[in-house]
Amino acid sequence: MTGWFSFLHGEATAGDVLALRRVEEVLRGAGLAYDVVWSPGFRADALHFADLDPAAYSRLVFVCGPAHGPQVEELHRRFAHCVRVAVGVSVVDPGSPAVTGFHRVLARDAAGAVPTPDLAARAPALPARPVVGVILTHGQHEYGPQRRHEEVAAGLTGWLAGKDCARLELETRLDAHDWRLCGTPAQLEAVLARLDLVVTDRLHGLVLALRAGTPALAVDPVAVGAKVTAQARACGWPALVPAERLTEDVLEHWWDWCLTGGREEAGRIGAGFRSAEPVVDAADGLVAALGTRPAG
Repeated sequence: MTGWFSFLHGEATAGDVLALRRVEEVLRGAGLAYDVVWSPGFRADALHFADLDPAAYSRLVFVCGPAHGPQVEELHRRFAHCVRVAVGVSVVDPGSPAVTGFHRVLARDAAGAVPTPDLAARAPALPARPVVGVILTHGQHEYGPQRRHEEVAAGLTGWLAGKDCARLELETRLDAHDWRLCGTPAQLEAVLARLDLVVTDRLHGLVLALRAGTPALAVDPVAVGAKVTAQARACGWPALVPAERLTEDVLEHWWDWCLTGGREEAGRIGAGFRSAEPVVDAADGLVAALGTRPAG
C-alpha cells in the first residue's frame, strides 16, 4: 500500500494516515496480507521504496490524495506487472497518465461523479490524547547571567516532542491585527480553559492557566528562581520545576500529577481567584498608597 505518505518528497497528513487506517481495516477484514511503504522522511524505521523488490508483489494500492503527478506515474512504471488500484483519491485530470495507469480508480471525487466521504471519516476510532498548551519565552534579558531560558526551552520542547499528546503553541502577547494571536484576554482564556494542561516557563502562562482552571507544569527559567517561583508560591501551586532540576524524571512526575489530581487543584485555585473573598493581591493596597504624602 502506498500514498503520498510513501514518497520521499511527499507528505504525511493526518487525513492521509487515517485513510490508510480505514483501508487497512478493510484488508484485514478480508484476510489479505499487505505491506505499507512509508517516506523515510516521516518514518525512518519503516519499509521504504528503496527497501522492497517490486517483483515480490502482485497488487499495488494507492491511498488518498490527488491521483496526479510524476511520482504517481513512476509507480505505474515500477509496478507495471501489478494490478494497480487507487482508492479514496481526487481525480483532477481523468486523462492524465497518473490516473489512466490504474486498473481501477475508486475516487472520492471526480468530474461528473457523485462524491463519496473521504476514507478518513470512517477510520477506526482513536484513543483520546491530552491537549497541551505550550507557552514559552526566550526573552527576559533583565536577569542577565541567571538566564537559563535557552536551556529550559530546549529541554522542554525536546521532551514534549516525545510525548503522545496534541501540542498547541500559544503566546500571551495580544495582537489586534495578527490573526494567529489572540486579540483579547477573553480569547486566550477561552483557549486555556479547553486545554488539559499548560506547559510554561512564563509567569502569566502559569497564572492565566490557573485562572482558567487548567493545571500548569511550570518551569522557572532563572537560576535560583525568580518571578515564576514566587508566583507559584503565591498561588499555592506545587507543579513547579527549577531550571536546575529540569530532568525528564521530574517533568514526568509533574506531568502525571497535573493530568490526574492537578485538574481538581487548579479548579480550586481558579475558583479562589473569583470567590467573594479572593486572595489578597498588591492592588488591595493601592488606594492607601495613593494617599501617601511625599516626604518633606
